[in-house]
Amino acid sequence: MLHYDSSQTSAALPFPELVAAVEKLFAQGCEVPLRHNHAITDAQNNKIGTLLLMPAWQPERWLGVKTVSIFPQNARHNLPSLHSVYILYSADTGKPAAIFDGDSITSRRTAAASASAARFLSRKDSKTLLIVGAGRVAELLPDAYLSVRPIERFIIWNQTQDKAESLAVRLRDRGLQAEAASDLASAVKQSDIVSCATLSTAPLILREWLQAGTHLDLIGGFAPDMRETDDACFADTSVFVDTEEALMKAGDLLSPIAAGVFAPERVRATLSDLCRLQHKGREHAEEITVFKSVGSALEDLAAAVLAYEHLNS
Repeated sequence: MLHYDSSQTSAALPFPELVAAVEKLFAQGCEVPLRHNHAITDAQNNKIGTLLLMPAWQPERWLGVKTVSIFPQNARHNLPSLHSVYILYSADTGKPAAIFDGDSITSRRTAAASASAARFLSRKDSKTLLIVGAGRVAELLPDAYLSVRPIERFIIWNQTQDKAESLAVRLRDRGLQAEAASDLASAVKQSDIVSCATLSTAPLILREWLQAGTHLDLIGGFAPDMRETDDACFADTSVFVDTEEALMKAGDLLSPIAAGVFAPERVRATLSDLCRLQHKGREHAEEITVFKSVGSALEDLAAAVLAYEHLNS
């Protein structure tokens, strides 16, 4: 069985091809059971982390499973909050084909799915992208979005200002126009696209800040206790989700549903619907679109197969 580390896995997943691969598999479809979600506690029974198990397969083609551990307080240990491993098997025989660095798979496919949604939901002339967060996924969003939109300006906001500054410096070193923002409300009002990639448990983005024509991308939260927006962001906007699982798992949706501000039947389409061209996405320039993602094992499988094909061509 082959084993690919982070650098090998990442190099095999360039964003133009990864976005296309994710869209292709969303259009084709595959088997995706509901993920297993387990709370990890310390010796005093306090929750300190989450373990996810995420399988997916296409009959007679590929089978894959990802294990993910999320420990939000890892920053105090100078470690990422998320770690994962991905195993790819033959769906014909069950024989393991390769093990990939799951962190690279997860981060890159998350950014790719975000960019794919933006291709359908943001204005084609979008020039300014606000990235809320400064972690691993946040750092990948510029390249992902540049594969689908002519972004010219990147604004970075993070609860820890020096991390936003550091990311902005790294982007400028690559020749991109990037700046760190200290005022989130002002940054939102200046942006055509707002992408949130955080593990926040309290709302960060308020509806009153969103301007006509904005696309709001919410890719950080994946559990009922996680929030990146207030309820009002779902009151009068066009809402899209990656999969219907988002309606069962995402705090950003569960809270406005419980408050009577939003109803599940108001979801305009899933990412599969968009990729199958069953919904055209954005309908007019003034529309405010919201995309809520909790991640899908389908995206992991698309990324793992693409990486395997690149590395074994």
